[in-house]
Amino acid sequence: MIVARHIRLIRPMSRENIAKERMESSHWKEVDLTAFSSHWQDEVAAIPATTESTLHIVTGLLLPIWKHLPSTNMKVYRLQTDAGERIVGRLVLPQDLGRLHAAFNLDGAPVLSAAEAFDLVLDRCTSLPLRGDLTLRRSTVMYAPRIELSGFSDHAVPQLKALGLTSEIIAWKLRLFVPVGEAGIAILGRLFELHPPLQGDTGAASRASAENG
Repeated sequence: MIVARHIRLIRPMSRENIAKERMESSHWKEVDLTAFSSHWQDEVAAIPATTESTLHIVTGLLLPIWKHLPSTNMKVYRLQTDAGERIVGRLVLPQDLGRLHAAFNLDGAPVLSAAEAFDLVLDRCTSLPLRGDLTLRRSTVMYAPRIELSGFSDHAVPQLKALGLTSEIIAWKLRLFVPVGEAGIAILGRLFELHPPLQGDTGAASRASAENG
């Protein structure tokens, strides 16, 4: 049996385990309690007091239509609105709405917004296929979450960079990223004008998380 030592990094809103060898070769360094407390409080202060998100719930008689619902995230949720209304149903992720509309012959299939896609990829680690054989996925680079675009050709790089994507050479390979700051959603919107998400055609997007040094 081989025992691999890992170190747990605990932050105000996340935690992750990394191998001890990778920790020693990273940019993390040991600091005294005063410096640690200062950085911790700065990160806590940057966390918003509340957040808003949109939930899509299928409610009512679920068993007769269960086979038509996405095969991922099959939990049944119980919610209560501010007005006191109680809702019991299945949560449907935004990228599955198009397929659900097609299954029930509903008009006006919803379009996945850039803000929804940003949340799906960065916060929910959803791999999102785009038209043109491109894929958005969450990657971890230097222990920081990133939104990476893969599947692009060399001749498409100038156009993608003109939209706002950034490029980096990592392990002798060119990689493109959507900035994770405030500008990221606007850049995704411009990207979707040329390469919209494939909703309904490919079914539920797969969940994938890649970690890179």
